[in-house]
Amino acid sequence: MSSLPEDYLDYPLRRYGMDHERYEWSMLPQRPPVAWPQQARVALWVVPALEWFPLDMKGQPFKPPGAMQTAYPDFRHYTLRDYGNRVGIFRIMQALERHGIPASVAMNAAVAVRYPALVQACVKRGWEVIANGLDMDHLHHGGLAEADERALIQQSIEILQKASGQKIRGWLSPAKSESWNTPDLLREAGIEYACDWVNDDMPYPMNTRGGTLYAMPHPIDIDDATILVQNHHTEDDFRDQLIDQFDLLYREARPGDGRVMAISLHPWVIGQPYRIRALEEALTHIMRHQGVWAATGGEILDAWKSAQPTA
Repeated sequence: MSSLPEDYLDYPLRRYGMDHERYEWSMLPQRPPVAWPQQARVALWVVPALEWFPLDMKGQPFKPPGAMQTAYPDFRHYTLRDYGNRVGIFRIMQALERHGIPASVAMNAAVAVRYPALVQACVKRGWEVIANGLDMDHLHHGGLAEADERALIQQSIEILQKASGQKIRGWLSPAKSESWNTPDLLREAGIEYACDWVNDDMPYPMNTRGGTLYAMPHPIDIDDATILVQNHHTEDDFRDQLIDQFDLLYREARPGDGRVMAISLHPWVIGQPYRIRALEEALTHIMRHQGVWAATGGEILDAWKSAQPTA
């Protein structure tokens, strides 16, 4: 049996902290405190996703969650996804309106093209529009040429800015999939924050070729599709897990040192008549607490940045 070469364990980035240059290593309890407006303890950030899954998906390099599953044409799954954009999203809107909660809607550019009235319904309610790529069959990944990915990002942003009349500040990649270049290209395109990295409970700065891009806490493990579709939990389980998530963050936080509670929603999942109750009950629990600030991603980022110490 041959032995390993002497340099097998050599690794130039082995050091205290991170083995990459995207962000600095830090522990959340040791960071400077962040004061939310009105001395709130928890910033509530609700992020519904408006997605379009093409009927003839190529699924390259993989099929994203929610993709077509049966032989073409898969009308069963296509129309269920479409249900979210036609019906389910309006149940979410009503649930949020009851509590005066704004949202940041992660929108495929294809949705803005196919459903312009839906974009206006979001804008009318004061929702922030964040880019969710071109559609759910155009994934960002390591095999994508940089020029092609740059064009995808720019096309997505331009379509959404024109449709919404807003400056697009936030980005969520379809399926949270990125290439090595995605953060650099997002910052180059004027994006301020991205939702793809799920390694924190608070915003943090990331280094890119063109300056600072901020990562926003957008957890995948407690979103409705993960819990209800992937994990096959009940609607009551989903409600209870949202409540548990909030209760712990609320206990950890205090006036002058807040936390972010992000809720990711898919209208074709939680917008079903038998499921919307779970969301409504969780929101009722959250909003009955004092010190909850319901805000958009851009508002949360601005407040977080204003709380950071100056050099």
